[in-house]
Amino acid sequence: METEDEVVRLLRITRGHKVPVTFRAAGTSLSGQAVSDSVLVVLGDGWRGCSIGPDAATVTLQPGVIGAEANRRLAPLGRKIGPDPASIATARIGGIAANNASGMCCGTAQNSYRTLESMRLVLADGTVLDSADLASRIRFRDSHGALLDRLAVLGARTRADEALATRIRDKFRIKNTTGYSLNALVDYEDPVDILQHLMIGSEGTLGFISTITLRTVPDHPHKASALLFFPDIGEACRAVALLKAAPVDAAELMDRASLRSIQDKPGMPPQIRSFGPEVAAVLVETRAENAAALNANVAEIAAVLAGCVTIGDTGFTTDAKACEGFWKIRKGLFPAVGAIRQTGTTVIIEDVAFPLPRLAEATRELQALFERHGYREAIIFGHALEGNLHFVFTQAFDTEAEIDRYRRFMDDVAALVVSRYDGSLKAEHGTGRNMAPFVEMEWGPQAYGLMKEIKDLFDPEGLLNPGVILNGDPEAHLKNLKPLPPADPLVDTCIECGFCEPTCPSHRFTLSPRQRIVGRREMARLEAAGGDAPRLAEIGAAYEYQGIDTCAACGLCATACPVGIETGLLIKSMRGERRGALARKAGALVADHMEGTLGLARTGLRLADLARRTIGHDATQAAARLLSGGALPALPRNLPTATTFTPHPDTAASAADDVPTVVYAPSCVSRTMGPAAADPQQRPLPEVVESVMRKAGFRILYPEAADGQCCGMPLESKGLIEAADAKADAMLAALKKASRGGRYPVVMDTSPCALRLKKRLTDAGLRILDVAEFLSEFALPRLDIAKSTEPVMLHLTCSTRRMGLDGALTAVAKACAETVVVPPDVGCCGFAGDKGFTTPELNAHALRHLPAAVPEGCASGYSTSRTCEIGLSDKAGVPYRSITYLVDACATAKVEATARVAEPAF
Repeated sequence: METEDEVVRLLRITRGHKVPVTFRAAGTSLSGQAVSDSVLVVLGDGWRGCSIGPDAATVTLQPGVIGAEANRRLAPLGRKIGPDPASIATARIGGIAANNASGMCCGTAQNSYRTLESMRLVLADGTVLDSADLASRIRFRDSHGALLDRLAVLGARTRADEALATRIRDKFRIKNTTGYSLNALVDYEDPVDILQHLMIGSEGTLGFISTITLRTVPDHPHKASALLFFPDIGEACRAVALLKAAPVDAAELMDRASLRSIQDKPGMPPQIRSFGPEVAAVLVETRAENAAALNANVAEIAAVLAGCVTIGDTGFTTDAKACEGFWKIRKGLFPAVGAIRQTGTTVIIEDVAFPLPRLAEATRELQALFERHGYREAIIFGHALEGNLHFVFTQAFDTEAEIDRYRRFMDDVAALVVSRYDGSLKAEHGTGRNMAPFVEMEWGPQAYGLMKEIKDLFDPEGLLNPGVILNGDPEAHLKNLKPLPPADPLVDTCIECGFCEPTCPSHRFTLSPRQRIVGRREMARLEAAGGDAPRLAEIGAAYEYQGIDTCAACGLCATACPVGIETGLLIKSMRGERRGALARKAGALVADHMEGTLGLARTGLRLADLARRTIGHDATQAAARLLSGGALPALPRNLPTATTFTPHPDTAASAADDVPTVVYAPSCVSRTMGPAAADPQQRPLPEVVESVMRKAGFRILYPEAADGQCCGMPLESKGLIEAADAKADAMLAALKKASRGGRYPVVMDTSPCALRLKKRLTDAGLRILDVAEFLSEFALPRLDIAKSTEPVMLHLTCSTRRMGLDGALTAVAKACAETVVVPPDVGCCGFAGDKGFTTPELNAHALRHLPAAVPEGCASGYSTSRTCEIGLSDKAGVPYRSITYLVDACATAKVEATARVAEPAF
């Protein structure tokens, strides 16, 4: 669905046919509130509106905006949205509001309910209400006066019942997303206010939120974090209770099992491994408007901690990288358990809340439940300042005995939380289906009756997300259980959280990484079960294009995946399985005759350029489509011209050890593909790289037989892994020889090639530099730069991001241009080597937001991958070329080469 009008029409159609409807945003919640066997409405690109109010005091968002994107836009103004779930880099505003998701810092004061300013919503009958628009409110009063009157009566009745009103207020003093937001009935008297606040946390069961305006909260720039250790969970919880009154923004509790699951992660203190079995940790963060205030906060916290028993260092760090590492590890606790679970089991996360003064004893009793029911791998962590605990465990659902174990455990958890501690069975994840059978147990029959009245009032036919929040089946949480069958060791640890999806260029075009894994699992299940060959064949046929052919295999999904799964490796493996003996022999032949293969590629480019100049682009494209049998459905308008490159090594100074020296290894792409015919810059990339290197005073060496070298990337992308690795190993051997056994660093001009060689490299003595590394770290300090006043576009390739060089590349661009635009809505370009030729629709989808990001006056874009630059040029309408061209245009040597002071080689 792309527009509100479409939602209105759909709701009226489904209501007419009495067909249920479920809304889905990012699908990151794992409580079962966004699945359906009926109509599932998924938000498309049309829901990305974001408007910041005066002084950034409010922000108006459509439901498709990712939470982190809202914060990115607010950050320059020193503001952010209140909710901060761990999934904020993936979760969308519609789901955040519909679940009343909170997170590590927002507590109960800054969630969607508390920061709601206004809302535009669509009810079950298709009626639209904009609570910020007086005219809309008047129209709604005319058409739905009875509904508003009923809400006013419900509110008055609830507020008049002192015991019930007190019960509701008490329940929401701690985090609570069990059932509906009954606090709306006691917090507000205006029925429109009641209505819009009831929508928060309603999980799509009362209506559809098409726009929401939230009051923003300060985003203090100065932050400090400390990972504190305590002898046991009791002392940790006691410390948290004391810290509640201190200037602490977050306090994340981790039990010993949690620490054990992450103790080998980079950045974790090594002494964790030797800690005793009862040790617990609390990750604390404090924030302030300035450095002085931050220091004062740290001092106040230290005074509180002086009265607690701690283990080791209690110092805070302000190092951004160290703090980010701590919080990344904390956010990875949930998938850490999922990654080590037994294949075929499901990882389950629940979140509960207890009154803070009783948190320690409640935690111990929860741990005892794990032991009693045999969940010995379970971990407990959570937002301790709010008494909010998450617990994660793994569960098989393949036998009745296992399902019964799960039933008994959940019954005991409910009894513990509700009967013993009067806590919340769902603190911030939403009720979903899994906890729906326990809502009445937590709230009691009177409050539960109120919830049923609310549901009947908003959705009298029960068509909006039925079975979620309110469910009359006491065993609903034991039915329709989703298996996670083994599919491939490359992806079996996937917990289907969806964090990968925003990074994927084919997401919302064909399949995302999560969907590719789900599809592969379903095929594996069908293969193992047998008996449904037609369904297996149907899914397999669809998967060929949607799963395999349109996967860019860029690897960006691994950067977002909490357990590091690279779905592209699965797809490359499946591509390899499709290759027969003939294809493998052809791959080996190409690898053995790379120089000849590149010669053929140059011939093809020359013929295409001749045809384009003779008969025009459209006729050339039609001919290419015909001659290739449809394998080349489109030719880019910015098709490269052919180029050759003859290395010119600096032999005159070859014996001098005091001259800074590099080995330059031009990629096979840059040796073959020159600039597009219409590009004002007509020098091939290797010449430009040489120019920059010589301006910076570097002696240049080259590997032997340079025109036959290749990292193997083209072969790997086709699934021909053995041939690709053999080619990479041969190139690495040639580079080692050229670098005098690793004495000189090797510079690669194409980022995907640099990444592939770095991953394949086993010789610690050989250093391979991506061009962004070389320019940032070595070339720029030796050059004088005259900044360009023309705005430029910058594309951060997938390989650049994966190598962690996006900051370095951006710094190079900003050193050379006054204005550098990195489009936030563009990740992987989807050209993927040759996919831009064979599957151009993938490239078009991935770059659909690029044209709107090109600023006025911009005439060029820059990147570090020649094939990516083809598609970028086509879609942006300005030529893209290597960042080296920009540096060369802006750079002059600081001193003449003959006047240089001798420097040691590096």
